[in-house]
Amino acid sequence: MSNKMEKNVVQQLLSTAGIEINGQSPTDIQILNDDFYTRVVKEGALGLGEAYMENWWTTGNLDAFFDRLLRAELDSKANIPLRFLVRQILSRVVNFQTKLGSKKVARQHYDLGNELFSKMLDPYMQYSCGYWKEAASLNDAQTAKLDLICRKLQLEPGMTLLDIGCGWGGLLKYAAENYQVNAVGITISEQQYQLGKKMCAGLPVDLRIQDYRDISEQFDRVVSVGMFEHVGHLNYDTYMRTARKVLKDDGLFLLHTIGINEYSPMPNEWINKYIFPNGALPTISQISKVCEKRFVIEDLHNFGAYYDNTLLAWYDNFHQHWDSLKKIYDDRFYRMWTYYLLSCAGGFRSRSLQLWQFILSKHGVTGGYLAPR
Repeated sequence: MSNKMEKNVVQQLLSTAGIEINGQSPTDIQILNDDFYTRVVKEGALGLGEAYMENWWTTGNLDAFFDRLLRAELDSKANIPLRFLVRQILSRVVNFQTKLGSKKVARQHYDLGNELFSKMLDPYMQYSCGYWKEAASLNDAQTAKLDLICRKLQLEPGMTLLDIGCGWGGLLKYAAENYQVNAVGITISEQQYQLGKKMCAGLPVDLRIQDYRDISEQFDRVVSVGMFEHVGHLNYDTYMRTARKVLKDDGLFLLHTIGINEYSPMPNEWINKYIFPNGALPTISQISKVCEKRFVIEDLHNFGAYYDNTLLAWYDNFHQHWDSLKKIYDDRFYRMWTYYLLSCAGGFRSRSLQLWQFILSKHGVTGGYLAPR
């Protein structure tokens, strides 16, 4: 296929989303290297992302560009490279999220540096969707999310709380300070653990470097925020079996996870390579299926539209602090991180991606459960 033919293929696809090559709209795409067309036709999503990282193309509004692209379902119409199809097939039978395999995302992503995440996130270091119902700032949205979780879990002083995939421990810090619980948090990231220990110093919070499959104690309440995306469908059964085992009979479990509308064994190939290796987003049906015979689903809350606000706020913080961060990271990283945050913002804005909070109980709450909003 000649470069001209490849350009025509790309042009036709983009036109269905109302995107023009070298057009005047902020959502149009500006081509800076004509090899872009060949790369995208051959490499699909990976080629599109890598070409952006290498400054082969740009657009005036990257998040809006992806909103248009995904609403037109161009991700399903573009070429999917053979190697990606092979990996998709393998992922159905090969467990990429074993105890050893799961550490890859910690090394590649969560251990990128606490300086980066401290500049980008709120004071509680919440690396998950904020709750913007009545919030006007990132800090307010994340504090509202933390309090929403605590109220949904019906926390009371003296209760024990386990956070599976606790990040830097911000939720546990908030719960210990405001709801007087005794908390345990597990992470597989060394840098999250080190900063989390400092954040939670003096509080009844025990942070550990531990795999979720190795937890043995029981707790009044269990929570997991933004970790289920790293579990993998071959481990869903083990994950839910573990959650049930560590939850007391009258306890509540809050599961907070990104989800997708239709099952795919792997995420976007660019995301898998550069951002979240071995990640996999669940569907509603996968979660409900694995809950069968284990949990009653007491409540399901979708506030995925708020992730758009959250990602844009993260990007603003990242961009504003780039002068200090560029002493650590190079320009290619800047474009990679920009692409990650704003393409994901477009994904949530288009409603291709969701954010769910499930409340689960082992035997059903007597008289029913009424969730706060």
